[in-house]
Amino acid sequence: MLRALAYLLAFTVTLPLWAAELRVPPTSGSLAQAIAGATPGDVLILEAGRHAGPIVIDRPLTLTGVHDAIIDGLGQGTVVTIDAPDVTVKGLTITGSGLSGQDLDAGVKILKKADRALVEGNRILGNLHGVDVHGGLDAVVRGNTIEGTRNPRMNDRGNGIYVWNSPGAIIEGNSVRWGRDGIFSNASRQGIYRNNLFRDLRFAVHYMYTNNSEVSGNVSIGNHLGYAIMFSNRIILKDNLSLSDRNHGIMLNFANNADVSGNLVRGGPDRCTFIYNAHKNIITGNRFEGCNIGIHFTAGSERNVLMGNAFIGNRTQVKYVGTRDIEWSYEGRGNYWSDHPGFDLGGDGIADSPFRPNDLMDQILWSQPAASLLTGAPAVQLIRWAQSSFPATLPGGVVDSAPLMVPPVIPVPQDYATLEAQSAADRNERRIDDFDINDLSSH
Repeated sequence: MLRALAYLLAFTVTLPLWAAELRVPPTSGSLAQAIAGATPGDVLILEAGRHAGPIVIDRPLTLTGVHDAIIDGLGQGTVVTIDAPDVTVKGLTITGSGLSGQDLDAGVKILKKADRALVEGNRILGNLHGVDVHGGLDAVVRGNTIEGTRNPRMNDRGNGIYVWNSPGAIIEGNSVRWGRDGIFSNASRQGIYRNNLFRDLRFAVHYMYTNNSEVSGNVSIGNHLGYAIMFSNRIILKDNLSLSDRNHGIMLNFANNADVSGNLVRGGPDRCTFIYNAHKNIITGNRFEGCNIGIHFTAGSERNVLMGNAFIGNRTQVKYVGTRDIEWSYEGRGNYWSDHPGFDLGGDGIADSPFRPNDLMDQILWSQPAASLLTGAPAVQLIRWAQSSFPATLPGGVVDSAPLMVPPVIPVPQDYATLEAQSAADRNERRIDDFDINDLSSH
């Protein structure tokens, strides 16, 4: 009993006894002075106007403001640095960081040991990086509007949100536009990145060495690549939209044991999905629609399960250059193929005949592109007819033994469909803010 009382008293002593709300005018030095004089737990309310930065928050407090309260870093370093636990920054406009890539200049930076930071409801505009979560645990970055720089070379821009070695980060409900990557997560784990909107970026979400995390409910429109999961394990990638992204909607590169489900990739001029040397992933319930290639699947990818997906109106449904058959169904359930002329006489929702999305001519065309000049020749059509009539003559490749008769439906809200149409029009008219609108490798 005495020990419990001692713990209670010790905890009580650490609580702010004189927490207060303090208004801060936009006069020279007032904000830095207010932080220096604040008691842990205080709420600093910035009055309307432009407050000079950069600033460092070195004690637990809340920094908020009335409408039109702006913190301007004046082009010097990071505008707001959080260097204490339990800090909240919300309701502000934060602008004017420096442009040092080496120093990771940002609108807001959360340092190591600045645990449980909350960055919410801010307008973070025109900074090199938007929010840099750099080592703090259990950070929450929620409901912010982040607009980066518009340097014509994307690699010289910063990321909207950069998460480095910050377990437990929750990044949700943000709108990120311009810059390099919407979210770049590196060497982290146990994060949740959900319900964000990404536009006019290189990658919407870029994972490197990030494990045991979730990417869900996000929307990527008109970026070079939607969701790049690289060198990462045990990722949940679900219920995301990739609309009119220019190169790939989803890329799994050395990604293992992922659950990829319920995603829609639509209208990309290149590949809906690219799977490279990725193993033991479950890919189910996704819809790949209107791309040049539905899935480009490399021969180095093994022990993946693909079922319940829809391949609709892609110029090439699957590109797989391999010498052996791989089965794309599981426990009697395959995928939907818009070009499969199958019948379902049993009425069980499964086509009565298997489907092979590729034939010998496809493999010849992939290895010898000049052969495309012969695709309309009678000899080529005869080969394709013979292989469709006598499947034993087909080369190794994807086989779906239980094709679905009905595709999964993934609706797109009208406001996102409108942005998708605008993005496609901008791409076609070359109204793009980076100099190289198609070549992802240049970035």
